[in-house]
Amino acid sequence: MSGTLVGTSGWSYDHWRDAFYPHGLKAADRLAFYATRLPTVEIDGTFYRLPSENAVRAWRESVPASFAFAVKGSRLITHFRRLRGADEAVATFMERMSLLGETLKVVLWQLPPNMTRDEELLDCFLGGLGRGVRHAVEFRHASWLVPETFEVLRKHGAAHVHVSSDDMPVDLTPTADFVYVRFHDTVTYHGQYLEPALRPWAEFLREQEKAGRDAYVYFNNDAGGHAPRDAARLTAMLKRGAGGTG
Repeated sequence: MSGTLVGTSGWSYDHWRDAFYPHGLKAADRLAFYATRLPTVEIDGTFYRLPSENAVRAWRESVPASFAFAVKGSRLITHFRRLRGADEAVATFMERMSLLGETLKVVLWQLPPNMTRDEELLDCFLGGLGRGVRHAVEFRHASWLVPETFEVLRKHGAAHVHVSSDDMPVDLTPTADFVYVRFHDTVTYHGQYLEPALRPWAEFLREQEKAGRDAYVYFNNDAGGHAPRDAARLTAMLKRGAGGTG
């Protein structure tokens, strides 16, 4: 499954000590350890604040060249500016993230839950983004899940983010040459994704691989240290080519 990379949203969680990180491991060494276990990570902290140049360089230097970063776009752009008049903010954000070099693979743009469908706005925003890195858009209002939206995404080669969430329906419409999946946790699965819950997703990812699409998959259920365990579980399922027995 070389085209499918599975990881977690974020890595520096104190409550992952002992559950994932060895006892006594320093916080500064967590990313380097993480990279020995999982091939990709989604950086969530970039949503809240622009990291320093030194911080971004440190992330890059902590991982091997084969590692893949996805970064979550700034809330200044998505939530405060709501995609309007954000050209300068986008340029600043992308310039800073470019310090990740070839390890930067995707930028995730998560829209606010109260932001309803506006294809013209989405088209304008995506048209202003650079083409040096892939982009994915996560919608959090169901009004976006229509063919017109997906056509805008296809026009710009941007991926529609597929989610497992209590807040949005599952929609597996692909819109790019790659797919992007986020597991947010659901009440049904009680904080973790065991094999029965992952089987449909594993089949979906196999289908995407057969269709020639790469996949970036992230578990956001960090509570209890479930995310890295679930990422390893899905990876194992994909490698053995079957959903397992539960």
